[in-house]
Order: sequence, then C-alpha cells, then structure tokens
Amino acid sequence: MSKPFISSLMTVRPEWIDYNGHLNMAYYNVLMDQGVDELWKQLGFGVDYREETGCTTYSAEYHIHYKREVHEGDRLRATFQLLDYDEKRFHFAQELVHEDGWTSAQGEGLGLHIDQSGPRVAPMPTAILAQFESLKLAHSGLPKPDYVGRPMGIKRK
Repeated sequence: MSKPFISSLMTVRPEWIDYNGHLNMAYYNVLMDQGVDELWKQLGFGVDYREETGCTTYSAEYHIHYKREVHEGDRLRATFQLLDYDEKRFHFAQELVHEDGWTSAQGEGLGLHIDQSGPRVAPMPTAILAQFESLKLAHSGLPKPDYVGRPMGIKRK
C-alpha cells in the first residue's frame, strides 16, 4: 500500500442534503469515517474487534477543509494516509475524491485506541501495532499533504 488507502465508492444520500442544495457539512465527516471502516477491517479493527476486546477507536481531533460542493447522488471515495502513530494514537490525512477525480474535501485527524471499560486511552495489541507499522512503512515515501498542520484563523494584512 505505497499510496493512500482508497475506499469503495459511496453515494451521497438525499437526506444528507441541506437547504442550500448540497451535502451538509456533517456528512463529509460521515463519508470520511465510513470510508476508513474498510481499512479498519484490514487492520483488525471493527465490530468483531470491539466485541472480542472491548476496545475501539475514537476521534480526538479532526480538521476538515471543504474544497468543492457535492450533491445528491454524487459518488465519492475516501482516502487514508497514515502520518504517524504510537502505541495509543494515530495521526492521519484523508481526502474525499469524486468519482470524476476531483477532490471535494481534505481532512486531518488524530485517533485514539480506547478501552471502553473506562473508557480510557489504552495501548493497542501487538498485532494491531504491527499492522500500523506496515502501513506507516508503506506510506513513508508519500509526501505530507500541504493541508496537514495548517493553522486556522483570519489572515490579517
């Protein structure tokens, strides 16, 4: 996986459209999250993992950049690029890419491995860490996206 993970196509649903006639901002996150669920299964996370271990992943922080509107029926894929990780956390970049090839949104996130009995942040099992190490190695040659780490605010002259 020497390029970002790319999900299957997902379709923008009618109930996700806001009164401006385009995808409501909350559903960009839904699409990013649903797209990464495919990767989570490959890494060993998912519903089975949660049921067997009592652990899951949570988002600690997520920044999204809206680039271009999408509308009902549009079909998009979510990407995932692992930027860094440690035993409890992972830093990543994502994009929502329209089936025609243009980027609709870009996101940067920090995820946590959570033991739900607390809930508390907890170390990932060795097998999952090995998967993250393989993914990090595969993504190590990719450039860091220019939107990662960008500050937010009003630029003054």
